[in-house]
Amino acid sequence: MAMALRWRGCARLWHRGVYRGLHLGPLEQPESPQPSPDSKFTNFGFREVPEQEKSKLVGEVFSNVASNYDLMNDLMSGGLHRLWKDRLVSQLAPFPGMQHLDVAGGTGDVAFRVVNAIQKAEQRVPGNTLGSVDEEDRTKVYVCDINPNMLEVGKKRAKERGLGNAACLVWMQGDAEALTLNDESMDGYTIAFGIRNVTHIDRALKEAYRVLRRGGRFLCLELSHVSTPGFREVYDAYSFNVIPRIGEVVSGDRASYQYLVESVRKFPNQEKFASMIADAGFKDVQYENLVGGVVAIHSGFKL
Repeated sequence: MAMALRWRGCARLWHRGVYRGLHLGPLEQPESPQPSPDSKFTNFGFREVPEQEKSKLVGEVFSNVASNYDLMNDLMSGGLHRLWKDRLVSQLAPFPGMQHLDVAGGTGDVAFRVVNAIQKAEQRVPGNTLGSVDEEDRTKVYVCDINPNMLEVGKKRAKERGLGNAACLVWMQGDAEALTLNDESMDGYTIAFGIRNVTHIDRALKEAYRVLRRGGRFLCLELSHVSTPGFREVYDAYSFNVIPRIGEVVSGDRASYQYLVESVRKFPNQEKFASMIADAGFKDVQYENLVGGVVAIHSGFKL
């Protein structure tokens, strides 16, 4: 039923002309804070801002989009984000008793898939359960997000799925660059559509490496760079003209979706990001392009 309502919403947008004759007009840019003389700068979309301001600005973006996050993902990707997340979790290969961390996962999309995969695995391995009496053997899926509004969306969705009181799900507000978890405490680490929003990607990668156990796997699903001539131009036109317009119509917020589009263009390409993962200490680093590089799944192991 929920999917049917989403697709009806898509149809209404088509009939209202959202997808036709779009033109990206000038955006009103918020006034940038005055930096101190010693400030270092980083990108916030196509803007350069002081490093200490980026997390606040990104937080404002995700507070603005939280209530429409699911609908907008469906509209922007045509529902494909669901298949991409399925692919991510299938590569993770969750198992009963797993200690897993999903970062920037406040809405629970990936975490719910991990829990579902473990429940299916339990049916094949009698005696291993999410609610094992032995605390050390219990599955734990930690959902970490820096934004409390995104976490609230995830908790609400968990209740709707009958997981509101599930002991296997742990919701925590935290920073990808400074995780409050012990060294070598996790079997798996995922981050979907989140790492491009952190201020220091290298620090987030080092934190991922720190909390993973030996043999643990890092997986990142992220919007990436299309290199196919012809398709790249079509994708750019769609990104810069259609996506901000959808955001304006659905949520009355064009600027947040303009930032999301720009942040993808500022994110390192597949080869560069793979080298950053390797620099953090991960081995057997690989990536898989999906839809011609619109998104990529990056993988590495802590050996």
